[in-house]
Amino acid sequence: MKTVLLPLLFLPLIASAELIQTDLLIVGGNESACAAAIQAARLGVKQIVLVNDIDWLGGQFSAEGVGCMDEWTTVNGKRVNFPRSGLFLEMIQRIRAYNSAKYGKACPGNSFCGTETIEPKAAADIFEAWLKPHVDNGALRILRGWEPDKVSVEAGKVKSVTFHEVHQPSQIHVITSKLTLDASDWGDVIRLSGAKYGAGPDLKSRFGETSAPEAYDEAGAQEMNPISYCVVLRESQGRDVTVPRPASYDARSFAALDRIPPWVDSDMSAGIYSPSGNSPYTHRRLVDRWHNGFAPGTEATFINYPVQDYPLCQLPQRVVEALEKTEAGASKKNIVNLTPAQRRIIFEDAKQHALGVLHHLQTAVHDRVGDFPQSFRYMQLTDEFRTRDKFPPKPYVREGLRLEAMHMLSEHDIRATSREPKWAKVLPTDAAFAFQFNIDFHPTRRRFLTSNPNQPWQYIHTKDRGWHTDTDRAVFPLRGLVPVEMNGLLGCGKNIGVSSVVQSALRLHGQMMHVGQAAGTLAWVSLRDEKQPREVVTDPAHVRELQLKLARGHGGPGVLIWPWQDLMPDDLHFEAVNMLSTRGIWQPSADDVLFHPDQTVSRRELAKLITRTLRSLQGSKDWTRHHKPIYSDVSGDDADRPYIEAMVSWGDFAPLADKFSPDQNATWGMLETWLTRSHLPASKGLIDAKDRAALPLSRAEAAIQLWRVLQLGKEFLSQLVDYDRDGNKIPDHLEPPKGA
Repeated sequence: MKTVLLPLLFLPLIASAELIQTDLLIVGGNESACAAAIQAARLGVKQIVLVNDIDWLGGQFSAEGVGCMDEWTTVNGKRVNFPRSGLFLEMIQRIRAYNSAKYGKACPGNSFCGTETIEPKAAADIFEAWLKPHVDNGALRILRGWEPDKVSVEAGKVKSVTFHEVHQPSQIHVITSKLTLDASDWGDVIRLSGAKYGAGPDLKSRFGETSAPEAYDEAGAQEMNPISYCVVLRESQGRDVTVPRPASYDARSFAALDRIPPWVDSDMSAGIYSPSGNSPYTHRRLVDRWHNGFAPGTEATFINYPVQDYPLCQLPQRVVEALEKTEAGASKKNIVNLTPAQRRIIFEDAKQHALGVLHHLQTAVHDRVGDFPQSFRYMQLTDEFRTRDKFPPKPYVREGLRLEAMHMLSEHDIRATSREPKWAKVLPTDAAFAFQFNIDFHPTRRRFLTSNPNQPWQYIHTKDRGWHTDTDRAVFPLRGLVPVEMNGLLGCGKNIGVSSVVQSALRLHGQMMHVGQAAGTLAWVSLRDEKQPREVVTDPAHVRELQLKLARGHGGPGVLIWPWQDLMPDDLHFEAVNMLSTRGIWQPSADDVLFHPDQTVSRRELAKLITRTLRSLQGSKDWTRHHKPIYSDVSGDDADRPYIEAMVSWGDFAPLADKFSPDQNATWGMLETWLTRSHLPASKGLIDAKDRAALPLSRAEAAIQLWRVLQLGKEFLSQLVDYDRDGNKIPDHLEPPKGA
C-alpha cells in the first residue's frame, strides 16, 4: 500500500490529507466486511485497506450488541439450526472456544432465540484476533473512525473514496483502489458513487411481490425494517440499579410489557423457540449462571424485544425539527439518504426509547410482578462498550440500501407455499451460498397516542410487513453482488441485489458473513485476472471456479452452496454434492431437504445421474427417441425412461436385457461398468478388491465418483444460465424434450 502525505499548500481547507493506493478497499467493519477481508487475504490479495467508522469490528456480533445468533430453520416440524459453513462456522468455533475457556461451557446462554451466544466485547476481541495475522503480514491495513465523504468516478468506474475523520473532520484520507467493496451500514459508497440503488418499500409494480404496496401512503419511502438499540445488561448482585427516567418516557409507550411475564425460569432444555422459555429476559440471554452454576456476577442478558424497535418513518416531532434544522426536507428522506450526522439525530432518540424500555421494566413491571433474583431492577447497563451512555456504538441495523444488481432476488423467488421450508422457486445457477430464514419484518410503523407527535407512541405491525412469513431454502447469486452499471464496485453486507422483502430474510449474522466471503472471493478473481466483476460473473468458467473455491473454503471450512440440511463442510462428499447440485446434475426430491448420504442409490437414479453428467460434458449426443419402451419393466410413462434409454443408447450397452430392474440397488461394480460403457473415466479403485463390486453404492459415494468424472472431462459451460421453461428446477439442457 502506497501512502502519500499531501502538503497543506495544495489543500488549504484541511489540516492534512493522506493519499493511499491499494488493490482492494473495503468500507465498513461489520461481520460481512471482516469476512471479505479474511477471504481476500487468504486467497492472496496483497493490498487490502478496511475503513471502519468506529473502533470495534464485528458488526452484529459486537458493535451492534446482538450477541445471540438467529439461525433457525424448520425440518420435519422441528426447529433446528440451518447448516453452518464457511467463515461463519469458523467464527462459531472461535466463539465456542472462548466460552469454553471462560465458562467451561461452549453455549452458556440458554437463550430462547438461538443456541450460540457471545458477549459483545469478547466478540470484538475475537474479530480483532481473527484479522490480526493479515495485519501483521502487511496484507491488511485497518483505519478506524473514518466516514466516506465523496466517491470519485471516472469512465463509469469507481476510482477513489474520500473519507473524513469522525471527530476531526478536517483530517482527510483519499483512498484509490482497483476495486471497492461497500459493506457500510447504509451503503454510503454506493450512494455517493451514483450507482443505482433502492431504499424503502419496493412498489408492487417493481417485482409484483405479494407483500409489496401498490403505492406509497403517508409513510412514503421511509418505511423500513426498524433499528433497535440493544440494551446489554449484567447482574448487579442484588443492588437496585434502576436507570433515571428518560426525558421522553411515558409508561403508555411500553404497555406491551405490562401484558407478559418479564422473566421465566427456563433452562431452555426443550430447545430454541420453546414457548415456555420466552420472555424479555430469556429472549436473548447471553450467560445463564443460575442454571449452569457459574460464579455470581457472570449473569448477562440483552433486551431486543419488539417494544424497543424504533421505526424509521412517522418520526417524533422533536426528531423532525432537529433534522429540518440541518437541511430543509431532511425529515422526509429515507435514512439511507441522510448524512451520518443526520442519522445520529435519529439514533439518539432511538437510544432514549430503548432506555425507556429498561426503565419501564425496572419500575412499572417490577412493581407489577414483585421481586425475584433475575429482576431487571438488579441488572445494570454493561460498561464494556466504553461509551458515555453505555449503549453499543451502533444500532442493530436490519435493513439498509439495496444495490440495483445484475440479478435481483424478489419475494416470488423464495416465498414458500407451506410452513415447512422446501426448495425455493428460483435457485440461480451462479449460487454463492445457501440460506433460509423467514420474511421477518419487525414493527415498521408507529401510532401516536395523542394528537401531539411528541407524545407517547406504540409500534405497529402492518398487514404485509410482519414476521414468520414462510420462505423456502434458497441460494444467493454472485450476480447479486455486482452493480447493474457501475464498475470497480461490489455490494457487500446488506447492500446487495435483493428486494426489501427479501432483505428481511437475508440479514442474519451467518448470512452476512457468507455475503462477505463471496464478495472477497469475487474480488480476488477480479483483481487476479484484471477483469471487472461483471465480466467474471458472466463467464461460466470463472463462476465455476468461484463456486469451487467457496466450497473448498481456502484456509477454513467450505461454504454450503446448495441448501441441503445434512451436508456439512467436513463431509468427504461436501464438495462433490455442492458442485453436482449447482449444475442440476443431482436433483433433490421435492419434499425432502436431506441428502441422505448413506442411502443406497437405485439403478434408475444412477442412470439419471450418469445421463445428466453426460449432458454436462462437451460432445454429448442428442437425446434419443424410442417409439416404444426398450425395457419391459420401464413403462412408456415412467418419468425416468428418457434418462435410462439415453444412457444405454449413447453407450456400449448392447445387447440389452429384457428388463432394467430400475428399483434395484446399484453397486460399486455397476457404477464402474456403466461409466466404462458410457465412455466416462471410472476409478480403478471401484472394484480393485475381491467382492467390492457387489457392495451397495451410497449416494455420497456416487456423488464423489461423478464429480471426479466431471472434473476429468470437459464441461459444457455455455449452459451456465439455467433456462427452466417448465419451472421444475431441472435446467432444460439436462431435461429430455417432451416425447423423447
